[in-house]
Amino acid sequence: MEALKSSEIPLQILAIDVGGGTQNILLYEDNKSIENCFKLVLPSQTVIVGKRIEKATSKRKDIFLHGYIMGGGKCVSTIKNHIKNGLKVYATPHASKTIRDNLTEVQELGVEIVENKPKDTISIELKDVDLKALRKVLANFEVEVPDKYAIAVFDHGESIEESNRKFRFKLWEDFIIKQGGFLKDLVYSEVPNYFTRMKSVQESLKDAILMQTGTAALCGSLCDPVVAEKIQKGLTIVNVGNQHTLAVLVQNERIFGVFEHHTSLLTPKKLKRFVHSLQNRSLTNEEIFNDNGHGSIINPTCPENIKFDFITVVGPQRQMAEDLDCYFAAPYGDMMLTGCFGLVTCAKRLYGEKLIFN
Repeated sequence: MEALKSSEIPLQILAIDVGGGTQNILLYEDNKSIENCFKLVLPSQTVIVGKRIEKATSKRKDIFLHGYIMGGGKCVSTIKNHIKNGLKVYATPHASKTIRDNLTEVQELGVEIVENKPKDTISIELKDVDLKALRKVLANFEVEVPDKYAIAVFDHGESIEESNRKFRFKLWEDFIIKQGGFLKDLVYSEVPNYFTRMKSVQESLKDAILMQTGTAALCGSLCDPVVAEKIQKGLTIVNVGNQHTLAVLVQNERIFGVFEHHTSLLTPKKLKRFVHSLQNRSLTNEEIFNDNGHGSIINPTCPENIKFDFITVVGPQRQMAEDLDCYFAAPYGDMMLTGCFGLVTCAKRLYGEKLIFN
């Protein structure tokens, strides 16, 4: 990916990389150096919502969930604990899809699906990006929030009947085999209907550019000059997130292979084995899926002369890869903002000839 460069017309973008533990925020202004753009690392909304639910549990109060589809994680585990403690959870149909795509499964967990707030309940809004709260915080520092948005979330894709792990890897297979695996096709101004979490973000943030968190980190890692230098030859990029781990084989901004797993199920030894198997093209989908990961796919047309020997690693759990003989990328000297740098780079490329920024 090309480095972020200033243009004649100042461009401002609010980039938020929404993870399972943190939301990493960059207020990008292209008439400033990256070092002088404002940055924040805050708890992710699933953590914040989870804490609000825990407070309601401690107060023995029933809750009403409304708003948008957002990330599960901490949020869903505290919902289950709330019910386990004999308390009621009410939720609108749309907000309920935060818990499961299939609303029958949501009801089987004990959630009561309603349209309106029941009496004597604590109301909790679900959303991946709380723009109002962010504006309030930054206003105290005389900072205005840009009105152009680039947001990364992890979206499995809606799958009512089928395993979402299988559905997600069908999407990866189509992308790599049928579509060619080009990075530019993983940046969305028009989000596919099956990415319901992304579409919810666009409902709350008009005209937002959306990406998956893993691919935003992948693109952001290419802003590190050491990594960018290897892109023509080919390399392996690994993003070890708090909830998910993504490893890809990339050459000339084209993905030739991928595996995706749950970070909590990996160990340093297992990660090393999977990465090396991906590199030598022996890793199978069954090996990852049967380990309760999402899966793996390698393009059989990948040229044999591309070796992908160089490994770079990013992500908040990257210490798991210390035995990989890898390079820890730090674009612009800030690893935690890697996803944001990827978002801005891709948004600038996508918007470049379509919009005039004031």
